[in-house]
Order: sequence, then structure tokens, then C-alpha cells
Amino acid sequence: MIPSSGKDAYKRYKDLVDEHILDFIPEIDQRSKDLYSAMKYALLTGGKRIRPCLVMASCDMFNTPMHFVIPYACAAEYIHTYSLVHDDLPCMDNDDLRRGKPTVHKEFGEDIAVLAGDGLLSAAFETMNKDMLMYLDDPELLKRKVKAAFSLSKGCGCRGMVAGQIADIQAEGTNCSTDLITYINYNKTAALIRACVMAGGFLGGMPRETFEDLSRYGENIGMAFQLADDLEDARSGQDEGRATYINEFGIEQSRERALEHIDIAKKAVEKYYDHAEIYMYLAEYLEEKLNV
Repeated sequence: MIPSSGKDAYKRYKDLVDEHILDFIPEIDQRSKDLYSAMKYALLTGGKRIRPCLVMASCDMFNTPMHFVIPYACAAEYIHTYSLVHDDLPCMDNDDLRRGKPTVHKEFGEDIAVLAGDGLLSAAFETMNKDMLMYLDDPELLKRKVKAAFSLSKGCGCRGMVAGQIADIQAEGTNCSTDLITYINYNKTAALIRACVMAGGFLGGMPRETFEDLSRYGENIGMAFQLADDLEDARSGQDEGRATYINEFGIEQSRERALEHIDIAKKAVEKYYDHAEIYMYLAEYLEEKLNV
């Protein structure tokens, strides 16, 4: 049974993200209006908003006002959404639908979809940098924000998500090692999720002793999310030829591995009690998903 308090916390953060998700998109010239339309379309097709909610939850853990973190939470969602827009392209996963709606390239064309993804990624960094400029006279708070921005930058880049994506593409149809599958799963999904947890912690001014706990939680909950997605794809016949634990070890062993990651994640934050409600909610949500 998922605790209602954790579910309520998640809903509160998600509602805040949905309320502010378009607030930080840069003003776009009318002559480039299709760029804004495509970016807006991508952001408003729904989604669980897990990454921005984790940024907010980790910051809130240290009693930091929400206005301090919202730009970074929205930036995290811009980054995630850009990755989905590009993943759906014919040269990548070639998907026609996302969340029951036509993908961006189906709605606007491939060329505009590529540029909309580029626009979302650059908007994320413009959002964070614009916010940092407001704190130049407060070095301590500025340092927190710089650390948060660096965490998200690293998690989505060539030492994180992009590295995992290229390894995933190149491993398709090959007999790859368990180490490579782990590398793909960590970088493709867990790196950005961990980065979001850590970014919120940096914004909140987390003490050094909390660093390892939040890092362990983010890494393991991220690995569990990737495994849960792979299991869902396998059950629907969408994982043929991909480098996944399922294709290497089978569904049941992969499910057990996912549950092990969830258990590690929960143990990393259980001592924080009420401050860990949303972390526990997401872990138990995944457990229920895996036990279907």
C-alpha cells in the first residue's frame, strides 16, 4: 500500500510544475512561432513530471522556499522533454505516439521536432543562468545554484544521458556484456534522475553527510525506473534486439534486480522519515508496477 502522504507530496510538487512549466520559456519572435508551438506541445502532452518533482522534493527536504527551486525543476523537465522529442524521431526510436498523442515530429515535421528539442535544451540552461544572475550579490546562495546547474548539465550530457543513448544505439542487435548493459541503464536514465535529486539537495544547502544517501537513492531509483520500463516494453513486444537485462537474463531475474535497486534506494533515505515521503512513494509505486 502506497502511503497517502507521499502521494499527496508528489501531487503537490507536480501541480506546481504544471502551473509554472511555460513560465521560463524564452520569449520567441513571432517569425519563429512554430518553434514555440512545438516546444509548448511537447511540454503539455502530460507526463509524470518525476524529475522536476525530485528536484523540488530534495530542496524542500531542507525547508527551502519553493520559489528558489522552481526554475531548476522546470529546467529539468525541459531537458527530459527534449530527450523524448529526439528519442521519438525516425532516426532514433521512430515512434508515432507519445502518451496517446502524435509525437512532435508527426505533428510538426521532423525538421521542426529537431529544432524544438534543441530549443528546449537551450531553454533549460537559459532558465538556470538567468536565475543565477539574480544572486550575484549573495555568493553562498549563488554557489548552491551553480552546483545544481552543474549537476543537471552533467546528468544530461556526454557523461550522462547522451552517453547512455549512443551506447544503447550501438549495442542494438549485438551480444553485449552485463557491464555494458549496466552502463547503458545508468547513463541513459539513472544519471539524470540522480542529477535531479542532487540538484535539489544542492539548492537546499544539503549537509555533506546527506550527500551519499541522496546520491545512492537517485542512482538506484533511476536504475529501477529503467528496468521497469524495459519490463513493460518486453511484455508488449517492443524490446526486440535491444541491449537490456531482460534479453540477457529474462523477465523474472530482471524484475528481481529492479526490486533490489528499490530496496537499496529505500534504505538510503528511510532514516529521514517525514522528509523522505515522496522518495518512499516513488519506490513503492515502482514496486507495485513490478508486482503486476
